[in-house]
Amino acid sequence: MIFSVRNGSFGYHTKDILKHVSFSLQEGEVLCILGPNGVGKTTLLKCTMGFLPWREGATYLDDRPLSSYPDRQLWQHIAYVPQARGNAFPLSALDMVMLGRSSHLGVFAQPKEEDRSIALRAMEEADILSLKDKRCDEMSGGELQMVLIARALAVQPRMLVFDEPESNLDFRNQLVILNTIRDLAESKHLSIIVNTHYPEHALRIADHALLLNKDGTNLYGKVCEVVNELNLRKTFMVQVHINDFVYQEKHYQNVVPLSLL
Repeated sequence: MIFSVRNGSFGYHTKDILKHVSFSLQEGEVLCILGPNGVGKTTLLKCTMGFLPWREGATYLDDRPLSSYPDRQLWQHIAYVPQARGNAFPLSALDMVMLGRSSHLGVFAQPKEEDRSIALRAMEEADILSLKDKRCDEMSGGELQMVLIARALAVQPRMLVFDEPESNLDFRNQLVILNTIRDLAESKHLSIIVNTHYPEHALRIADHALLLNKDGTNLYGKVCEVVNELNLRKTFMVQVHINDFVYQEKHYQNVVPLSLL
């Protein structure tokens, strides 16, 4: 799979929000999008998926403009995972995951036993089969986020798009989400885009990173080259230190904000 944005620019009226964004994503790769609050990360996702029209440039799937795909066909290739928030629907987890099959059904078609089997398999892959009868409005944030991931997997997509999946979660649930994303890229060869506030999460799971600046400019490349002290200092206006260490024979990096600039 080749998914790419080529020279994408977007703005409202005379204000430029995104300028000349270009990136590509191969099968099994993870791309993390980073930047300060209000810089346009969510806007970028909307433009990338076709919810907002690029002012210039375009998004491509398999070298074909995204705008040329019928909606139903497009959403069989790409699944979106929103941030888990309160006010969840009073559906069981299984019913919520079954919604992921909607792009494969006709307008008036009812889910078949095959769709139920696919939904159950998606829950098994997300390791939440034990939650299948629990109501979504009675779940913790971490549980609900995993249900939303399983719903996306039920689409049987080639690509997943996450909008801040680890926000508002405790350390354990953040690790569950991060490990799940990396495992899905490696085991199912899914292409994955993750919108995140955490530079060290990008260093942990991403192959490439896209760093957005407040002036609309951006920096794209290998995560180890983009997410460094100099670039983070310029983008976030914060003095930072990246600490490298080894734990149980694995290499890790954490990002420490030291002072305001």
